[in-house]
Amino acid sequence: MDERVRLLLEVFDQAYAAPSWHGTPLKGTIRGITARQALWRPGPKRHCIWDLVLHTAYWKCVVRRRLLRDPKISFPREGANFPALPDKPNDAAWKRDRALLDDQHRLLREGIARLQPAHLTRRGWRSKSRVKAEIYGIASHDLYHAGQIQILKTLMKRR
Repeated sequence: MDERVRLLLEVFDQAYAAPSWHGTPLKGTIRGITARQALWRPGPKRHCIWDLVLHTAYWKCVVRRRLLRDPKISFPREGANFPALPDKPNDAAWKRDRALLDDQHRLLREGIARLQPAHLTRRGWRSKSRVKAEIYGIASHDLYHAGQIQILKTLMKRR
């Protein structure tokens, strides 16, 4: 595998699940969270952990569509950016949505691994960003929301 692609995969995986020096990756932030905790909001019209899980899954799908230039790739849930929570937000639905996030990560990872080095500097499909920026951008996106989730967990304990 090309060294540049390998490095992007390493950064991508580290932000999501791999051990890292910077703190808890996104997947680690939701470990042990119950459906009830995932639904807690710090105030009206504020995001909950579950919102952020769906949001990050959605954007992994969008980046995959851009990288692979495949308009048939679509998120398997209704809505965009912040897809709606399930009608019955229970433990089973929470488990499914965490699995959805894992699946979207895996699918994007597979897409990144198949990239040719020459593709890294072209623009993503219907994007202003280059492919390499989309990849390290989605890793940064995971870390940004991992931080938000950690803050939500801290606030939840103080209520």
